Amino acid sequence: MTETTNRTTTTERDDVTFDQMKQLVGLVQHDPTKDPFPVKSMDAVEFVAGNATQSSVFYQSALGMRLVAYRGPETGFRDHRAYVLESGSARFVLKGAVDPNSPLADHHRAHGDGVSDLSLEVADVDRCVEHARSQGATVLEEPHDLSDDWGTVRVAAIATYGETRHSLVDRSRYSGPYFPGYVARTSGYRKPEGAPKRVFQAIDHCVGNVPMGEMDQWVAFYNRVMGFVNMTEFIGDDIATEYSALMSKVVANGNHRVKFPLNEPAVGKKKSQIDEFLEFYGQAGCQHIALATNDIIGSVRAMRAAGVEFLEVPDSYYDDPELRARIGEVRTPIETLKEHGILVDRDEDGYLLQIFTKPIGDRPTMFFELIERHGSLGFGIGNFKALFQAIEREQELRGNL
Repeated sequence: MTETTNRTTTTERDDVTFDQMKQLVGLVQHDPTKDPFPVKSMDAVEFVAGNATQSSVFYQSALGMRLVAYRGPETGFRDHRAYVLESGSARFVLKGAVDPNSPLADHHRAHGDGVSDLSLEVADVDRCVEHARSQGATVLEEPHDLSDDWGTVRVAAIATYGETRHSLVDRSRYSGPYFPGYVARTSGYRKPEGAPKRVFQAIDHCVGNVPMGEMDQWVAFYNRVMGFVNMTEFIGDDIATEYSALMSKVVANGNHRVKFPLNEPAVGKKKSQIDEFLEFYGQAGCQHIALATNDIIGSVRAMRAAGVEFLEVPDSYYDDPELRARIGEVRTPIETLKEHGILVDRDEDGYLLQIFTKPIGDRPTMFFELIERHGSLGFGIGNFKALFQAIEREQELRGNL
């Protein structure tokens, strides 16, 4: 058994403190004893990839993540390879089929590269499953233990939109690199000189797209089954352009460490970004992951140097006097934000900076957001029209508008 670091909670990973996490993702006070489904934090985002081996290198070079664990044929799992990567408190698991008959191969044929599991760390797996079942949730895996020399993990899983699932994980009795069956693994990849220690420190939120008419159903699911609360909603002209429209509502767990915006298309003249996602993913799924950073300028520079492409914002966005009046004073000059294509928005609690990548795979589905918060608990509503217009320009180039 090789020596490794205890990974029992997300706030302990890669020296991210609770106070830093609170600032990054906007935590609130919460009493878990009164919560019917107490979620502590995101445990991991699990992706299915067409080539997980190559994807693991991309996530190291493009997102600055560290490879920490692995399982595959060499460790007794002949069906697939899985790579565990971390950045601050965030953990990604990349899985790819080895056996052509693997369910992972079927998943990839249907959806392309994308998120299969939004795994949640909970204090009591059995309590959560019992409550979920009583509220009509589909239980995909009953609570069970996984053990090795490092201890025991208690785990179960429930279904959410599309083929996405929520694994429920209690790793309080485990000190291994990830799960039983995984071995500690490092990489020979080395960051370029001058690259930041990490590109992002935490997962801010995970956005799901569902078909028209299903958003309220899934909001109710998170309210009823998982005890999530409604944070905000976006409807009408705020999130519509001349050609396309959508509706969005945001649910969050009690401490707001886990936030899930849910989008559905609305009637528009042309195909919205949600319609495009649903067409190419094949059904409801996770559209994008927002990554919290405390240095968005450094993160964008590092990602661009690694070849990541971002959506382009026209100069007119930054030259609009209404923008400057609305956002007031921010630490980063508007000219610097303009140089890097970073959006800015302000609400009653503060302001935020954000930028969005283009789709990271062959299909126009999954992408990432970088977000730097300075008090704001919002999602950049003032930027929605500019963002959607930028997405529509890309859709038009792809012939999908």
